[in-house]
Amino acid sequence: QVHLVESGGGSVQAGGSLRLSCAASGYTYGRNCVAWFRQAPGKQREGVAGIYTGPVDTTYYSETVKGRFTISQDNTGDTIYLQMNSLKPEDTAMYYCASSGAFTYGNFNPSTFEFWGQGTQVTVSS
Repeated sequence: QVHLVESGGGSVQAGGSLRLSCAASGYTYGRNCVAWFRQAPGKQREGVAGIYTGPVDTTYYSETVKGRFTISQDNTGDTIYLQMNSLKPEDTAMYYCASSGAFTYGNFNPSTFEFWGQGTQVTVSS
């Protein structure tokens, strides 16, 4: 079992920044890949960034956030961050971190991520 807890959400004006954190615990092999997803009201859940938590840092991003968001991990791999810069009103959503035992570069298929956090709300005002 893997337990994920997100934090760091809040309200910010357009152009501002936020850093989300995902604290992970439990079965290490269940979190070889950790990704951030988001879901706005009335929209499908979409992936924004993913990272391989092994010794070789490998990250990937959706086109909508590439260049603005950065995913990273701490030394232990137990905390995954999402640094969000140049935020736009369309970034407003509930943000979730999710983990999978398998890493596939570019994978944002929610059904392949076994464990999910409870989410943290990000609101960007214009």
